[in-house]
Amino acid sequence: MKTTLSNDLTTRITEAIDADRDRLVEFIRLLVRTRSLPGEERAVQEIIGAELKNMNFEINKVPILPEKLVGHPAYSDDGFDYSHRFNIVGRWQGTNQARSAEGGSLILNGHVDVVSPGSEILWSDSPWSGRLHNGRIYGRGSADMKSGVAAAVFACKALQAIGFKPAHDVIIQSVVGEETGGCGTLTNILKGYTADAAIITEPTCLMLLPVQSGALSFRLRITGKSIHACMKNKGVSAVEKFFVIFQALEEFDRRRHRNYSNALYEDPANIAPINIGTVHSGDWPSTVPDMLTAEGRFGIFPDEKVDTARRDFEEAVMQAACKDEWLKHHPPVVQWFEGQFESGSTDRQDPLIRALCAVHKTVLKQEPQIAGATYGSDLRLFTNYGKIPTVLYGPGDVKEAHTANESIAVAEVLDAVKVLAGMISHWCGSAT
Repeated sequence: MKTTLSNDLTTRITEAIDADRDRLVEFIRLLVRTRSLPGEERAVQEIIGAELKNMNFEINKVPILPEKLVGHPAYSDDGFDYSHRFNIVGRWQGTNQARSAEGGSLILNGHVDVVSPGSEILWSDSPWSGRLHNGRIYGRGSADMKSGVAAAVFACKALQAIGFKPAHDVIIQSVVGEETGGCGTLTNILKGYTADAAIITEPTCLMLLPVQSGALSFRLRITGKSIHACMKNKGVSAVEKFFVIFQALEEFDRRRHRNYSNALYEDPANIAPINIGTVHSGDWPSTVPDMLTAEGRFGIFPDEKVDTARRDFEEAVMQAACKDEWLKHHPPVVQWFEGQFESGSTDRQDPLIRALCAVHKTVLKQEPQIAGATYGSDLRLFTNYGKIPTVLYGPGDVKEAHTANESIAVAEVLDAVKVLAGMISHWCGSAT
């Protein structure tokens, strides 16, 4: 696909973005300095809403009402306070000219909720510092994904600065709850917010990711038999019995990956991995522990059915238990909770993918990479329930996500803004 981006338009967009560089950097730093843990997103949403209002966007605050989501197959109650949680939906209204076969309205979606920074001792500065050092911005959410949200906002600001007016709506969605199940984007979909295509500005190193694996949160409860440690062989350690299950899940993970293939994934052994994230057991050092609780993440392959995956996981646990004399009579309990991310995908030949590839090449003078995401995201909500072609594309590296000293390169954010501005002008068309 050829783009409608002329050299003159590309130059004007680039100049406008470069001129606004300092404001973009300070905006990202402000977002990072504004804590937005799950249930605490209100303050950062107010900042984003105010910025879009100043840009003359039509603004809607969309409250997250769990009673409207209960019963939906994609809803997971994350247990956080909903009383101050809302999405910001900003619309830059187009003139609604007749849609072409390869263009139309566009959603730019991003989440502002962030995961816990963990132990602050591991950070060089406060996780909420927004420190700018050697061309990088540091802090929780800098890569995942407040810079992506800012890139969408400043792409529109650059277009406004050069007098561009869209022929079709540009919709910026700043959502909550993505990290814990997607209640924000699901709410928008059920409220009827739609478009002809969507770009989620997750940290992808400016690769196009039209496919995502799924991820299910699970809890394992292992029962043992407590006794004084001096009589260890008369008791049953829940820790030792968990190791039986752990080894079985490791082999289950390897076996699943041996039997699955997808050309979009660089590492065939890490497409939808299983991970144990937390383990808690015992209450006294000289007592054999009689209970262990482990929580983890079960990766779901693209196009794999969630119900089938859950059944296979539970069968793997029970098959391992049946080979152990204690666990056979005291089977582990498997619970599914919190984030239950299905997989999702957009056809690589969809006009959205071809258009974004063409714009990326025109703006950055290099061929884009197309790959698959090994993690769950809101993409699956758009594709599975909104029936909207969607791609993950944004600045930052997912390797930075959820880590201490999370950071992002300013230069990459600027590149993202330029491509997104070019994509808006190409996909949505000009009314001028």
